[in-house]
Amino acid sequence: ATSADSLTEITKSGKQSSYFTRNINMPTVMPGVGQLARSRTQIIPSAIRSATCMVDALKLVSFRSKGTSAGTANLGVVQGGNVCPISKSSARDMRELIEIHGHEKPSVELDIAAALPLKEVHLLAPLQQVGAIICVGKNYLEHVKEVDSSLPGISQVSVPEHPIIFTKAAGSLAAHMDTIKYPHGVTNELDYEGELGVVIGKGGINISRENAREHIFGYTIVNDVTARDIQKKHQQWYLGKSMDTFCPMGPWVVPAADVDIKKSLRIQTWVNGELRQDGQTKDMIFDIPTLISICSQGMSLHAGDIIATGTPSGVGAGFKPPKYLQPGDVVRIAIEGIGELQNCVE
Repeated sequence: ATSADSLTEITKSGKQSSYFTRNINMPTVMPGVGQLARSRTQIIPSAIRSATCMVDALKLVSFRSKGTSAGTANLGVVQGGNVCPISKSSARDMRELIEIHGHEKPSVELDIAAALPLKEVHLLAPLQQVGAIICVGKNYLEHVKEVDSSLPGISQVSVPEHPIIFTKAAGSLAAHMDTIKYPHGVTNELDYEGELGVVIGKGGINISRENAREHIFGYTIVNDVTARDIQKKHQQWYLGKSMDTFCPMGPWVVPAADVDIKKSLRIQTWVNGELRQDGQTKDMIFDIPTLISICSQGMSLHAGDIIATGTPSGVGAGFKPPKYLQPGDVVRIAIEGIGELQNCVE
């Protein structure tokens, strides 16, 4: 295959050829992705679809090659079963990419010659230098009911008139496929909460609800892991939600332009294959523009801040008897239009 057209035809036809060799004498362009203007022979994994690299949505990842040191992180785009590194000239990391593009869909250069199969990389939390992790409690009506009946005392009973806002420590971050560390001797009530995460793009203060969407870079998935007994014991939720690995996030960030947030997104959580949560973002008590506006009143939001928008019903504490997480359990969260986040408890 020596042209973009022939390479596209072969890929779409489903032929299983391991690699294609082609001469790059033209810019490589993809929707939402800028040019890679290089002239050389490249060996291109067959799962990458031609010079035009057509995609439905950008999946922006932070990653490192397996076997490299923990401090070595790269920025890339997931294409099929491969990760294409983003040129350092576009951005050095996810935080810088967000700062550069704000709420606009990013235009970046891909180093297709350096593409790696997903199985050969370790996906990191999308943001390695996260700002604030702002969370919203009791933001789905059915979750309010289960919390008030199963976890009395953690908040005022009834539907909140104003959003319940708390934070998680940046040190609680974990990545897709990382283990959730069970803090033995600290908690006996480890729980999960599948949530849609909003990634702030353009910072601001006193943002109006009407202008809130102009401050969104994209979306990701968050598991707001919680030690329920610690949450109840201290009233303030920070300790019960901020232990190491209590904030799995990922597997990537999808730009806001590629997610129809006006459409209700389905959020589902499974534990060991059992469906526990099955909600819709339309059922939020406080929608995303309202949350951004309220969280920015008198307090600046910054590029790279995360707002975890709350969880639907079906948390472990809501079952009778409760279904808390145990070592060996596998938690999988899927959000329509975003992807899936999976972690094992250890």
